[in-house]
Order: sequence, then C-alpha cells, then structure tokens
Amino acid sequence: MTLHPTAADARPDAAPDSRPPDSRGKGLRSGSVGLLGAVALGLSSVAPAYSIAVTLGLVTLVVGQLAPAALLVGFVPILLTAFAFRELNREMPDCGTTFVWTTRAFGAPTGWLAGGWVPQTATLIAMTALSQVGAVYLLQVLGLDGLAGSSVAVTATALALLAAGTFVARRGVQIAASVQYVLLALQLIALFGFGAAAFVRHGAATPSLAWLNPFAFGGAGSFAESVLLCLFIYWGWDALITVNEETSDADKVPGRAVLVSTFVLLGTYLFTAFAAIAFAGTGATGLGLGNAANATDVLATLGPPVVGAALAVVVKLAVCVSAVSALLTCLVSSPRGSLSMAAHGALPAAFARIHPRYRTPAFGTVFFGVAAGALLVLLDLVSAAFLGDAILSVGLLIACYYGVTALACVRYFRGSLRRSPRDLLLKGVLPLLGGLMMLAAFARSAYDMIEPGYGSTSFDGVGGVFLLGVGSIVLGAVVMLAVRARFRPFFRDGRTAVVALTVTDPTVTDPTGTDPTDTDPTED
Repeated sequence: MTLHPTAADARPDAAPDSRPPDSRGKGLRSGSVGLLGAVALGLSSVAPAYSIAVTLGLVTLVVGQLAPAALLVGFVPILLTAFAFRELNREMPDCGTTFVWTTRAFGAPTGWLAGGWVPQTATLIAMTALSQVGAVYLLQVLGLDGLAGSSVAVTATALALLAAGTFVARRGVQIAASVQYVLLALQLIALFGFGAAAFVRHGAATPSLAWLNPFAFGGAGSFAESVLLCLFIYWGWDALITVNEETSDADKVPGRAVLVSTFVLLGTYLFTAFAAIAFAGTGATGLGLGNAANATDVLATLGPPVVGAALAVVVKLAVCVSAVSALLTCLVSSPRGSLSMAAHGALPAAFARIHPRYRTPAFGTVFFGVAAGALLVLLDLVSAAFLGDAILSVGLLIACYYGVTALACVRYFRGSLRRSPRDLLLKGVLPLLGGLMMLAAFARSAYDMIEPGYGSTSFDGVGGVFLLGVGSIVLGAVVMLAVRARFRPFFRDGRTAVVALTVTDPTVTDPTGTDPTDTDPTED
C-alpha cells in the first residue's frame, strides 16, 4: 500500500513521525535492544583490538610520538559527525539511517547513491577483510600456523566465519547483541591489560602530554595522512543506528549510544597508544613502533615481551574476536539498511522480507553473507594485493557518506537553526564543520591515491586504490541510472519518497502485488 505524503510532511522541517517502530510496517521487533546493547554493537562494529593493532604502527611511521595527537585530532570530525547522526535520528528514527536522511535533505538520487550504495559497498568490502583477518588469527590461535599461511585454508575458514555470522545475525539482534557483550569484553580486557602491563614494564618511558600536541606536526602532509589513517580506526560506530527501530526509545537511545561508543573508543585508543609508545618507543629498529616490519600488527609484535608468550595468545585471540565481532555487526546493520531501502521502494521487495519467527530481514542477511563470500573469493582469485587495495579504498567511501550525512543534517534543519542556540550549534555549526572536514579528507585521500605508488596495484599510471574507491562510486551512479525505471515512484517523488513507507503493513501487499514481508511460515 502506498501512502501519499501531506504537504506538511514534505517540508524539510516537518515534525517527525511519532508512531512506534512496528507501525512503520517493516516488521522488526521494537524494544529488543537497550542502551548497553546498542553501545556494544557500535563498539564491536569498529573492531577496536583489530583496528588499533593494524593502524597504530602506520600512524607512528608517519608522525612518531605524536600518534596520540593524531588519534585525538582524527576523533574531531568523527565527533562532529556523530552529533549530526544523533540529531537526524531523533527526527527520523529509521533503520535506513543515512539513506533516509540524505534523501529527505537532498533528494532521491543523492539518498540512493551517497546514503545507500556507498555505505553498503564500504561495509561489503570491509566484511571481506574482517573475515579474512579473523580466519588468519583463528588459525594462529589454534596453533595451525602452516594453514594460516595457506591462501586456500584462510579463504575456506573465512567463508566458514561468514556462514556462522550470517546464521547468528539471521536469528535476531538480541542474540547478536548478547554474543557481542562477550566478544567486546574480551577485546577491552585484552587491550587494557596489555596497556597496564606495558606501563609497568622495566624501562618504559614516562608518558608525556607533548604527545597530544596537535600543533607539533612537521607539516600539512604528515598531519593529513595520519588523520586519514585515524579516520578509518573510528569507522563503524554508526552501525548501531541501523537497529534504532529495534531499540527502546528509538529517538533517544541510539543517539546517546553513538556518543558513548565514540568516547569509549577514544579513551581505549589513547590508553593503548600511550602504553605502546611508552614501552617500545618510536625507533626504527627492534620493537620500536617506527620499525616498518612492526607496522602492520603492533599487538602481535609487542604482545610476547609485554605480557609473556602465554598471555600474548590471549591478545592475539582478542584481535581475532575483534574481527569476527565486527563482521557480525556488519551482518546485522547492512540488511537493515537494505530493508529500509526496499520498504521505501528503492530496492527489490525481497530485501524487505522479514522472518516470521525471528523478525529479522532474513533475505537481506543471507544476501549480504553470500555477497561478501563471493567478493572475498573473487578478489582473492584476482590478487591478494588487489584485496588489500580494495580495503584501503574504503577510506574514500567512509569520508564520502559521513560528509554527505553531516551536511544533510544542516540542510534538513535549516529552517529551525534560529530557534535556539542549541539548535544552531548541534544541528548547524558542528555538523557543518564535520561535513566539511570529512569532504576535505575525501578530496585529500583521492589526491594521494591517484599516485601509482599508493597501495599495491596501479593501472596506466593511476593508483589501484583510487580506481577502486572512486570507481565504486561511479559504478553506483551507473547502477542508479539503470534502475531508475524499475523504481520510478521513489526517484519521481524525490525528498517526499521517504516521508512515509511504500509498504506500511506486513499484512498488506505492495503495488506490485507481492508481499515483501511474506515468508514461508515453516522457514527456520
């Protein structure tokens, strides 16, 4: 059933739909997740142990002891963007998040491309990396180092992890959140235990506040490069917003969870960075973080000398768990984004199918699990270096959709910015600064990635990372043009397309004559 929006609904500053989530017709189970569960999903999606392990060394190679300053400065655009997410979620608590918000602010084409295609593509690429990393560390933890060096064994194990994550995510967000509590606790215990042990080790340097000085960078180039690396380390917290319609107090709890999770990440990263630098220093030899041989996995290098060989296995397990935990969160968030797009008439109705027992987007969950597995195999067959460049290209996609979403906040609330100083600051000034910083990061990243030496591959003198990042956005634009005729009502109605759902009741069929929420009642 198609609802026709009123004139009031079409206004950018229209009042939010105050109906409970279940009345919106997507069929999700409202009230399934509280504040703690939302925070756990947000933190887990970032994979803190994995992220700090593979990024801290690279940041230190660029700026040395100023790595904590880079982490702090890189947090600023993330925080400003988080305010935009919080305010937009208060107004429009929809599991489509950036898709719905950017569509309401800029229209259907921008919403479909920047709010739908770009974040979904970034997440899909990230899932291939997470499954592969999780597989390698799992085999190492099990003592199967020989298999960990085998491409076939790693890919097979990664596919098994994808299958297991898909199974758990399909059975419900409550189960996924419960699993995340355990996985996240292990990560945080390992990181803070590692940090505490590093600080008390003989010979560890006394931390200095000078390591936090953002004005001590040697130049704009090193400053920008380090901040861009840190942008990746925080990415993923917005996944918790995709379960907003299943969260208690959907207009408030997700927004609070966003801010809580981002500050917890900042504290965890700064503590770990200070500890690692205090213990190992930033020298270019031995255990020093300036040693290029240590850059890709700081925790694996420093684990044995800091906590001993036995406990170093626990640290390695934490990195494995971190990757698997983030993979599970991706399998929870992406299907809900596609569910919203389908419910609003921007994707095939199959993506809106809800499992009759678990009340989850069953088809979408399985689709993303299979798609990630297929992409992993394809990239692995093409070249291991190609897979690495695909992962690096995610930075462009992150900066793109974060920046557009922050600017969408300013545009959507432009009529209410003069109502109070709070509205001007939290809905206007801070999101605007965050959006501009994100788009500046996008431009700087694209400029750097054009160089053929950026990453591991190049084509005709152009960096493969650039071609993959920008190419995926261009591909999305081509696909959008190809499907406009199929989803004509969505693209025709523009900003009003997501004011009300195209499908508003699980028991009512859509205009094509099929029920997108219908599934076989006997389905497991």
